[in-house]
Amino acid sequence: MGEFGRLYEQQYPVALFNSVRFEIEGNISPQSQLLHRKVRAPLEDKSIFSGMLFQYLEENKKWRNRFFFVPDSYVISYYENKLAYDRGLHPKGAISLAGYRVLGSLEKYLELLETTLPGVKAKAGSAPPLKCATQFPILLWHPYARHHYFCVTTEKEQQKWLAVFQDCVRHTNNGLSEDCKVQTPAFTDAVRLYRQARGQYSTWEMMCGTPTQILANLVMENLVSELRDLIAVRLKGKAFDRQRNWMLISDAVYSLVQEQVKAQYEAVLQKCEAGRPPLEATIRTDMDQIVTSKEHVTSKMCALVLPKADKLLKASIQPYISSVLEALMEPTSRGFAEVRDVFFRELVDVSKNMLNGGSKEKLGELLTTPGHQTCCLRPVSMLAFHPVKMQSCYEKVEQLHLEGLQQRFDVPSTSVFIQRAQILMREQMDNAVYTFEQILHQSLEGHSGDDLAKIIQRCQDRVIKKYDYDSSTVRKKFFREALLQIFIPYMLKQLSPPFAAELPRFRELIFEDFSRFILVENIFEEVVLQSIMKDIMMAVKEAAVQRRHNLYRDSIVLNNSDPNLHLLDDNPTIDWTGEYGGQGDHTDSGESHKRRRMKQVVSMIQVDGSHPLPYESCLEVPGVGGIVEEGEGKGTDTHSAPSAEESHQETKSHPESAPPLTNGTGQKEDGQKQLNCRIVIRINIASNIN
Repeated sequence: MGEFGRLYEQQYPVALFNSVRFEIEGNISPQSQLLHRKVRAPLEDKSIFSGMLFQYLEENKKWRNRFFFVPDSYVISYYENKLAYDRGLHPKGAISLAGYRVLGSLEKYLELLETTLPGVKAKAGSAPPLKCATQFPILLWHPYARHHYFCVTTEKEQQKWLAVFQDCVRHTNNGLSEDCKVQTPAFTDAVRLYRQARGQYSTWEMMCGTPTQILANLVMENLVSELRDLIAVRLKGKAFDRQRNWMLISDAVYSLVQEQVKAQYEAVLQKCEAGRPPLEATIRTDMDQIVTSKEHVTSKMCALVLPKADKLLKASIQPYISSVLEALMEPTSRGFAEVRDVFFRELVDVSKNMLNGGSKEKLGELLTTPGHQTCCLRPVSMLAFHPVKMQSCYEKVEQLHLEGLQQRFDVPSTSVFIQRAQILMREQMDNAVYTFEQILHQSLEGHSGDDLAKIIQRCQDRVIKKYDYDSSTVRKKFFREALLQIFIPYMLKQLSPPFAAELPRFRELIFEDFSRFILVENIFEEVVLQSIMKDIMMAVKEAAVQRRHNLYRDSIVLNNSDPNLHLLDDNPTIDWTGEYGGQGDHTDSGESHKRRRMKQVVSMIQVDGSHPLPYESCLEVPGVGGIVEEGEGKGTDTHSAPSAEESHQETKSHPESAPPLTNGTGQKEDGQKQLNCRIVIRINIASNIN
């Protein structure tokens, strides 16, 4: 942390200079055709998912059924039961999934577990080390932190929870906030230079989570091998017991490391922030002189570095650029195409509801589920944040493989590129949804209410065209960045040692007053980047000219295709219920009731023939509103009484839970009483959910 702090203090003024320069000079980039949401409105006051899971407890080696809640922060909380959550009690614990891997089979988990203690392996034919309560496990693996073991009762539950947990990993691994224009680049550059000083140039897949988690991963990267040599030989018992005990020790050390690095990082950050005002004043006063001085040093360094860089480029990189680009383009483009298809299918479903002379009143009814402010469009509004519906899109890009090129350029894993592409896919989906809602709302203003299906269709066509253009722009940028992440570390590893002794003499060319804003190490990397950037730009441009994977040429610009659209960019999220009628939520008070009524992005699961215990299964969790998925029935009011047909269908779907009815009036009264007492949230079983 002392070395990292020194590097951070060096990089902070450089990042501040770059931020101020960008603010003054600006940057020309293609204008987005889709609107961007200014706030996180879709997830406000909502949860991603919640329900009961069997959790394995290390303390007593037993399985316990507990209630798990996934909020919009994607940090999972778990409670003793659903009642504890409703009462607002503190959770039993919380899990941040940054750096975790989500696994659906015990075999894959054991393969990863063997990497934690090399040489410790269970004997062939030995009994499974972990006996799951059911045949549908969900396992969370981390190289340093505690592992978590869950299981559910059905395959459908397993697939849904796997998608939810993977989305939590995707969200928490999404890097540091880009809104921090100075702190984030200073931090990432300091981490990168720290690893490069130890010969580690490749893209680091543990660059995930909060700054504290990233720094703890940085410490553990070197510390864990020392701990393993010291402790592993003293562990006794069966192979799995030794591996599990080792992970418990590693988790304890990991927690201690996080506590220490958090305090030290906050001290360094506070010191840098306190010195920011005078630095920024100097930058704004002497901007032209600083830029001139930097360009002078850069030109001198180019004369020294570029000849050797060009030689390395021609011999070891240029022959592989096209093949690496193709390996990136195919699965990524399939994923973005699937996003387009999923979005299209959702809008088609909305249009079908408005056929046969639908009026604005009917639209208001369709946009509102009785007793909820959960509208028919709500599944579309939540589409980007619905991990189950987006899973087919994410799976396309997970097929990304670099094969032999991965070893040639020392790329330890493609997970960094996969998760980045998936985040971009989610952003594009949300932009498309937001744009559709704004255009639809504008089109409905002053409209008589005729041919609403045609209006929806026209809005859909406009958004799809804009999505195609933005998808091409976003993918081209992603391909360029991914190629740089693959090739730049390789070039730096080859070029840094020969030039290490030459770089100090360039410091003499920098005025002392500007030495904090111009570092020769940073200029060296910029020169190396400059040497390869032309080839990468050309490769991506050629792919666009050939219209491969539906990429647009750079010359195709849609600046004036919809000039009035961006006037809607600052509009708030549309309250469809308030404008077009429908029943709002009942007026209730109390924090516990608010928690029970929180809307949920992923709907609950209903399985035919199952008999869940009240409040103790993720098949039925009372008081959490559900967003109905494709192929599922519409949710009903939380407090409304079931209709006769629904009661009959529920009895058919759960024959073992039906009360011992006799005949006539007794049947009706006993059955109604049973249902009213047993259930609060109900899914429409009549849709025969698979």
